[in-house]
Amino acid sequence: MISIHRRVWFCFALFFILAMRLGATDASAQPSLKKVRLGTSSTNMSFLAMFAAFHRGFYKDEGIDLEIVYMPANLASTAVLSGDIDYNGAVTGVIGAAVRQQPMRVLLFTVARPLLFLYSKKEIKEPQQLKGKKVAGSSPGGTATLLANQVLRKYGLEPGRDVSVLPMSGSAASRYAVLESGVVDASLLSLPENIIAAQKGFNELIFLGDVVEFPQNGFGTSEKKIREDPDEVYRMVRATLRGLQFVWEPSNREALIDIVGKQWKVNDRKLAAEMIKHVGRVLTKDAFIKPESVQVLIDLQRQNAKVARPVTVADVVDYSFVDKARKELGIAK
Repeated sequence: MISIHRRVWFCFALFFILAMRLGATDASAQPSLKKVRLGTSSTNMSFLAMFAAFHRGFYKDEGIDLEIVYMPANLASTAVLSGDIDYNGAVTGVIGAAVRQQPMRVLLFTVARPLLFLYSKKEIKEPQQLKGKKVAGSSPGGTATLLANQVLRKYGLEPGRDVSVLPMSGSAASRYAVLESGVVDASLLSLPENIIAAQKGFNELIFLGDVVEFPQNGFGTSEKKIREDPDEVYRMVRATLRGLQFVWEPSNREALIDIVGKQWKVNDRKLAAEMIKHVGRVLTKDAFIKPESVQVLIDLQRQNAKVARPVTVADVVDYSFVDKARKELGIAK
């Protein structure tokens, strides 16, 4: 007869073997996530829809393990074309590449207007008072600089002649620092630097979103990626569109504040709520941008690259994936 001790040992061993087999079965049943890399030149709040999708697990729902890599917009386009990354989160970089006849397409726009503010010293209260003054822009040829030039012209000020728009690399925080130190008379700011500047008594001269409609955020990829892996492209678009829906749903406000706190290290919930409110001024409802607004961005990139030939929206944007995702998610255009 088998002793009680041996019976106990046998039952334990059998249980262990069964548990291991069940664990292996469960692991094999779990779908593996596909590693996908997206390059972006900025982490500002206008990317809220994308980061909402990231933190809420929408990309993982689509089988995607998304890695966000920070790099300049033009380098991100080069990296996409070489296959080192999969997507470029700077639509200006994608359109700039397409304008130069590189095979890239924008897939999705999440922001319809620039989330940029021109703040000035306390004594400057009107845009016209910037004549003869210095303004801190972004990097040479960067979106903020191009937009600043366009907006200043609307107020009768010619950049380079009436106003010096100084190209500055770095973040909006650095542009706020040079304004606060008095090195420049005005500066282009985003969130939360505009809120901080207002609290310090600086003047909001212009909210650029009131002056120009200009698609600023989303992402794109190469024609090769679209052709060879349309399923992954669609799942990326659908996850991001779900993130946009999540941002617009009023019942998600507290969860959004948590995301802002986690992503942008904002511990003040009141400040986070105010930042979200500002983002709501520029977000698209359904990722739709008027063609004429996209054309503004195309023409700015043509001007910057000195491209004389005409370039249309159809040359740089592929709306087929977002159109399909809208229908599937029940979003009316």
